[in-house]
Amino acid sequence: MKDETLVRQKILIVDDEPANIKVLGEMLMYDYQISFASNGPEAIELAKSNLPDLILLDIVMPEIDGYNVCRQLKEDESTEKIPVVFITAKNAEEDEKKGFDLGAVDYITKPFSLSVVQARVKTHLELKRHRDFLEWLLKKRTNELEDTRREYMHLFLRGRGLDDFDKDDSNKDR
Repeated sequence: MKDETLVRQKILIVDDEPANIKVLGEMLMYDYQISFASNGPEAIELAKSNLPDLILLDIVMPEIDGYNVCRQLKEDESTEKIPVVFITAKNAEEDEKKGFDLGAVDYITKPFSLSVVQARVKTHLELKRHRDFLEWLLKKRTNELEDTRREYMHLFLRGRGLDDFDKDDSNKDR
């Protein structure tokens, strides 16, 4: 039997309201590994140490708001590719635009529909899984091509070296 923790994708829920973490966590815990943070610095630390597959991020939080958390995550090479979905009470168009400009993949306003959150989480995790697979495949194929190039160069140089000796020997006889 497979260990489900190896195949279940990881979600980091970040919100300063325990009730929101509880609702989202209970809804998603059966399908995903859930971790949570109640402030920005904790979220950044957890994201770097645990590398979640998706972050559900509130914007309005003390210390560091969600916008700055997202900005810092996107500026760090180790966390830049983690999809961030804002879940927030900020519903103005300029807030949503700012979230997307910072690199968020989605923006959900509170109060949220559980079925909408589930559907969007599923979609973004599926997209991430496909992206990760394509990146792995590209890296694998690139490595194979590099190995083939090295082997070809080795054979080419080795063969050229022998041919050059043969030519040099035949030129000496003339």
